[in-house]
Amino acid sequence: MIPVYFTSALANHLWQSTVFAGIAGLLTLALRENHARTRYWLWLTASAKFLIPFSLLAAVGNRLGWLTGGLTASRVARPALSVVMEQISQPFPRLQSSAAVVSTALAQHVSLMPAVLLAIWTCGFAAVAFSWWLRWRRVRAAVRVGSPLDLEVALETDVPMLSSPAMLEPGVFGIFRPVLLLPQGITDRLEPAHLKAILAHELCHVRRRDNLAAAIHMAVEAIFWFHPLVWWVGARLVEEREHACDEEVLRLGSQPEVYAEGILQTCQFYLESPLVCMSGIAGSDLKKRITRIMTQRLARKLSFGRKVLLTAAGMAAVAGPIVFGVINAPQGRAQSQPTASTPPPSFDVASIKPNHGGTNLFRIRAEPGRFVANNATPRFLLQYAYRVKDAQIVGAPSWIDSEHYDIEAKVDDSSGDAQRKLNRDEEGTQLRLMLQSLLADRFKLTLHHDTKELPLYALVVAKNGPRLHESAAAPDDPAPLGPPTPNGPQPRNSMRMMGRGNLSINAGNLDMFTELLSHQLGLLIVNKTGLKGNYDFTLKWTPDEGQGQMPGGPPADTAPPADASGPSIFTALQEQLGLKLESQKGPVDTIVIDHVERPSEN
Repeated sequence: MIPVYFTSALANHLWQSTVFAGIAGLLTLALRENHARTRYWLWLTASAKFLIPFSLLAAVGNRLGWLTGGLTASRVARPALSVVMEQISQPFPRLQSSAAVVSTALAQHVSLMPAVLLAIWTCGFAAVAFSWWLRWRRVRAAVRVGSPLDLEVALETDVPMLSSPAMLEPGVFGIFRPVLLLPQGITDRLEPAHLKAILAHELCHVRRRDNLAAAIHMAVEAIFWFHPLVWWVGARLVEEREHACDEEVLRLGSQPEVYAEGILQTCQFYLESPLVCMSGIAGSDLKKRITRIMTQRLARKLSFGRKVLLTAAGMAAVAGPIVFGVINAPQGRAQSQPTASTPPPSFDVASIKPNHGGTNLFRIRAEPGRFVANNATPRFLLQYAYRVKDAQIVGAPSWIDSEHYDIEAKVDDSSGDAQRKLNRDEEGTQLRLMLQSLLADRFKLTLHHDTKELPLYALVVAKNGPRLHESAAAPDDPAPLGPPTPNGPQPRNSMRMMGRGNLSINAGNLDMFTELLSHQLGLLIVNKTGLKGNYDFTLKWTPDEGQGQMPGGPPADTAPPADASGPSIFTALQEQLGLKLESQKGPVDTIVIDHVERPSEN
């Protein structure tokens, strides 16, 4: 099955390539009085862009940011320019694959769409490739029946010349070992001066390796046959390469009248080459070419200002995506494996013991300088330590879900006051770093960060406002049950009764609610409501198939059954709480487990 985000990724790539070609076109207009070879290289760059996604260059920058620690090593905020670049370069959101997004019937049609599009693309690709192959066979047959030709025209070249009975115009066939193919009897139809000018034109194609460039663009046309712009760019490439060769022939001393007469006589007697990658003499608009040749309009050299413009454009095209990747580089491996010079904080004493209670209910207590977990899975410890959701953990063995542990870890009393102050100021960051050290030491955990395209939802306030009731309970102590939120431990009065499609919150904030809802739906959800209070509420909905049980909730066989006639999660959120889920695009930071072991008991 094709990943559902592939379509949006392709749409973003086509959008970027189209804009890039448009910029190249504007540059060619600015350089229309300069040499044709400059405009030719601009169009060739626009063609090659279709084969090189900006995301590839961004990945290079991402890798550089990972190796050097990146700008995100300290979790600094992304610059506004980075966000703007992402919105402009990737306007098409990732498609979501969850059946919770659409009804079952619509989901079936959506799931078929990528396969239908792939089938259509395959047919188009095959048709274009087959057409090129038939034309190539025609030219190849003419080359095979050709015989060596020794001309009296003085030419300094090592390119083999063949005479063929085919009525094709003179042209260069081949990329790495080109041969000059001439029709039989051409010496009888053209004067020596005319023939010499025509051969000089063909040898320009050889020196410029125009056949290689044309073959690259033929591949672009075959792959992106559905995009009209690639065919238009191809026509501009042929036009500018012929103009460039015309300029070179005149620069080498050929008389304009003789050269123009030679082109016209060749076009009168012989057929144009059927292959773009067989550079001939008759390409482009013949009338325009003859006019340019006869008027002897000399092309201007690039001025200093225009050289600076081209250099800046080239550097921006290459360096821009790389810098974007560096700015958005995920947190590197160095953060999970501290160096001796900058050791991260760690617990002074830690006890880890297996728990064989046979229940999914777990309890944690997180407070300054102390962390206690009962019956917690390693997966949950990873989620808390690295502030990630379940879908953001990649490459983990199955036992991190099935095995449970009791953990008690703390720092000594001498550092307790400082630790409490750090927790108040940094909202639990220090405690998570100490848990990361514990996982690295006792579970032998090594990991690295990566970026993956994953479904992402934002919890926001609905149009008519929230329907939430402020809690009267005082949030004074850490919670004895369930996972803490990214902003610190939950208050003691935060109690939740959790089952499939049934979630109750007492004195809990929406950060905690988002965490629990993410586990229930199996989706990545972020809290963007802007609401900071603690609330009491109950949410009931009909869960879709595949939506899991909450970590720390009651076992599946004892959980209250979901109401089959109830609303979907999207309807329930709006009707019961005045909130809603909005799909958003990502990349999402993930942690990739390189190695993890079961801890030794103590």
